[in-house]
Amino acid sequence: MLPWKRVLRPLTALLLTAAVAVVPAATAHATGTGTGHAAGTAPAAATAQAAAASGSGWNDFSCKPSAAHPRPVVLVHGTLGNSVDNWLSLAPYLKDRGYCVFSLDYGQLTGVPLFYGLGPIDRSAEQLSAYVDRVLAATGAAKADLVGHSQGGMMPRYYLKFLGGAAKVNALVGIAPDNHGTDLDGFANLLPYFPGAEDLIKATTPGLADQLRGSAFLTKLNAGGDTVPGVHYTVIATQHDEVVTPWRTQYLNGSDVHNVLLQDLCPLDLSEHVAIGLIDRIAFHEVANALDPAHATATTCASVFS
Repeated sequence: MLPWKRVLRPLTALLLTAAVAVVPAATAHATGTGTGHAAGTAPAAATAQAAAASGSGWNDFSCKPSAAHPRPVVLVHGTLGNSVDNWLSLAPYLKDRGYCVFSLDYGQLTGVPLFYGLGPIDRSAEQLSAYVDRVLAATGAAKADLVGHSQGGMMPRYYLKFLGGAAKVNALVGIAPDNHGTDLDGFANLLPYFPGAEDLIKATTPGLADQLRGSAFLTKLNAGGDTVPGVHYTVIATQHDEVVTPWRTQYLNGSDVHNVLLQDLCPLDLSEHVAIGLIDRIAFHEVANALDPAHATATTCASVFS
């Protein structure tokens, strides 16, 4: 590993942890904390974002899936993301290819606007369940496909396994998902040396605490196997991931799983955890392949131009 990356990786992890622990804690001191329980409980700013997304061609509940793409695609953002910012590139990419595309906000903390995915993940999965039902009712489709980044690639597995989602979902595509948790490039291993730090994270940002390796949530999620029958799973990872580490823990085990390393598709791709979900068209091409395997084409470095 290059020396600068040895420095940046733990620094990035440290900044991420500080952001999600300190900001909500300060907000809680002023307003009190809590979690939203429905996709419609977001603040006014999120409503404006949803309107912007609809105006950009996705989150259009009048959209009807075509014969070529009969299932709507629901995009599930990552920790600190939201239904618009996480998908400014991928949503139009899929919309331009003929898909009905939708995205939701989940995991809200009271008094924390714009940044989501911080609430308990089991409750976030309930929000996803309600949103998928809404999408299926609007589109008339029997099943949806899910594409998620980071926590958004892992959280839906709870919905599939425990909330009846397997009957309503054809495929789950995870982009840099923390399926088996993260040690934040080793930083999480230092938490016991900072008295009160772990309790602070659990109290203020339970969604982050649930993602740490060995958490009670992940132990329950992965007990008895990573997958459920009837759902097609794809995982797209990057070896330069500095948030979900070690990166190989993103992979799933199961009979209907396709694990992909971005650098096996294009060795020149340097995308890390954020870029792979936000702007990487090579990853996007592989997402399109997973959504429509019957018409898949080889993903290479040239896919950046597709």
